[in-house]
Amino acid sequence: MRPAGSELPPLEIPLTRTLIVAGAIASRDYQDVHHDPELARTKGSPDVFMNILTTNGLVGRYITDHFGPTAILRKVAIRLGVPNYPGDTMVLTGRIERVDGDTATVRVVGANGLGTHVTGTVTVTVPAAARP
Repeated sequence: MRPAGSELPPLEIPLTRTLIVAGAIASRDYQDVHHDPELARTKGSPDVFMNILTTNGLVGRYITDHFGPTAILRKVAIRLGVPNYPGDTMVLTGRIERVDGDTATVRVVGANGLGTHVTGTVTVTVPAAARP
């Protein structure tokens, strides 16, 4: 486990319309603002936008991609900022804030062309027996 203060490498995620719509459908979020551009515009949005469940999943993926397949997400606490719209890119970054044995707390930020989309912390455990 890397020490507190260590930076995780960034992860760039292209925000395709397919990712946004598929994420909403996969998480059973059928709100029209996540899949219908015309209805999203009538509600004041320039296009469809990513739902919080997809963002939460991408934050979890970012952590497990870094810590490996044995990583166990103990807690994911996020807050949304600006929307993720199709055609942009979200860049996730992280910093290990605390390490306690085989458990780390990581501060995560996801930004796109409009600003900060998501901020939060993830508590992750990587069992010592699973580490190389």
